[in-house]
Amino acid sequence: MQDSGFMSGYEVAALDEIDEQDDGRCPWRPVRHHFGIMSFGVNAWTARDAGDRIINEHDESEPDAHEELYLVMRGHAVFELDGDRVAAPAGTLVFVRPGVKRTAFAEEPGTTIVALGGAPGKPYAPTGWELWAPLRPLYESGEYDEAAERLRALAEAHPEYPELLYNLACCESLAGRATDAVDHLRRAIVASEQVRAYARDDSDFDPIRDEPAFQELIGR
Repeated sequence: MQDSGFMSGYEVAALDEIDEQDDGRCPWRPVRHHFGIMSFGVNAWTARDAGDRIINEHDESEPDAHEELYLVMRGHAVFELDGDRVAAPAGTLVFVRPGVKRTAFAEEPGTTIVALGGAPGKPYAPTGWELWAPLRPLYESGEYDEAAERLRALAEAHPEYPELLYNLACCESLAGRATDAVDHLRRAIVASEQVRAYARDDSDFDPIRDEPAFQELIGR
């Protein structure tokens, strides 16, 4: 029997031992969350079939955008980087800076990519997006009440992640729960001051934007 080493300061896991998550786009394994890593982001994606998209198309241009390093762990991938196609067989490292539109496709079944990321020049601050992502389909389909109920339990279990409180407030606002939305947004701001700026222009808060408590909270 292999000792995980948890009590001595290390842990060991085969990638397939980490449960796969699915937010309706590309299924992934939340490596950072599995180990409780707090200093950098790392996750893994595996394609079931050749031709599958492995990495969602994105450009990391939002606030605190990350630079990312991708390692093709097994199989063969093709990256599309600002329109350029880059072949990436197993063992290839691909580094992408913020602002570059990126995605990747599998050339072989079982192709696996490990991705590491962080914002240049800033300490890493985990947000808990790995816990929120499986609930995103509920949010996108307008099932705000159910999303809020499930988020509430996650936010209580993981108070270290202000993004859960923020997204909970968004869902409650859209569900017409103004008092709860303001309360959870206030708690999110206490945990992370930067979310105050996000709330000012977030259309999810349009239903409660004229509420005095919301106006006071965002400083308008």
